[in-house]
Amino acid sequence: MRFKTIIGLLTGLLLWGCAADRGEVEPMSWAEVLERGEGVVELAYVPSEGFSYEDEEGRLTGVTIELIRDFVEFANREYDVEVIIQPKPIESFSEFYNYVKESGSGVFGVANVTITEERREELQFSPSYMTNIATLITHSDVEEIAAFEEISERFVGLDALAFEGTLHEVRLRRIIKDLIPGAGIEFAHSNNEIIERVSEVNRHFAYVDIYNYWRAIERGEPLRRHAAGDEASEQFGVISPADSDWGEVMEQFFESNGGYVRSERYRALMEKHLGEELAELLLGEERSFEF
Repeated sequence: MRFKTIIGLLTGLLLWGCAADRGEVEPMSWAEVLERGEGVVELAYVPSEGFSYEDEEGRLTGVTIELIRDFVEFANREYDVEVIIQPKPIESFSEFYNYVKESGSGVFGVANVTITEERREELQFSPSYMTNIATLITHSDVEEIAAFEEISERFVGLDALAFEGTLHEVRLRRIIKDLIPGAGIEFAHSNNEIIERVSEVNRHFAYVDIYNYWRAIERGEPLRRHAAGDEASEQFGVISPADSDWGEVMEQFFESNGGYVRSERYRALMEKHLGEELAELLLGEERSFEF
């Protein structure tokens, strides 16, 4: 069976992220795609509400999932090729990170990964698609701190709760070391678990991305945001293996039509999957370009 025929059979399942069983095809480098005129890329992701999740019909969607779909459509249109997406969900952030790092060209990863110089030595990053606010939270029974140093007094008796392998874990360990050396640290397997455990009982403090906190408050969870501990300097990017040859076409996509993240298309995705208020907070400025 010719390769193009195989691609045709898989398109309906893979491109739209159907939850049904899938056959896997080896991801391809950009050079291979250009030579063949067609190919498959793999999209590794950590399930996350609003960013990478299955809707009520079981369709994989979310801000970062649709961003990658737009990228693939851009490549197909601009280079007259036929590329499809093979989704790969991974629950653990550290497992996800290492999987992409150790993969070959043609693998992309979305899990709202913060761009750092240390990580640039191991991975290739796309341009930033969002500025994040890392938010320090506790149960609502804890009085809000007015200054960061007040943690040493207000958080006594609480243990840190971290999503292992993230920068949030690094922040929490720094707080323990500098301000409450008697505190312990526990681990959760997802952001949802962190929200659930912090909300259940006044035993933990944690960092989460602001959209996780925002959604939890909308659901009525008893949480306290300690704005004095916010960090708003993180930039998120799509990751690829360090030797991926897809970087140039990814850059072209982000720069096209006045800038993808400044486009009305991207604003619409943010508003649809995150809500208008949270989208406005995360976008941070007016967008005026069509895409």
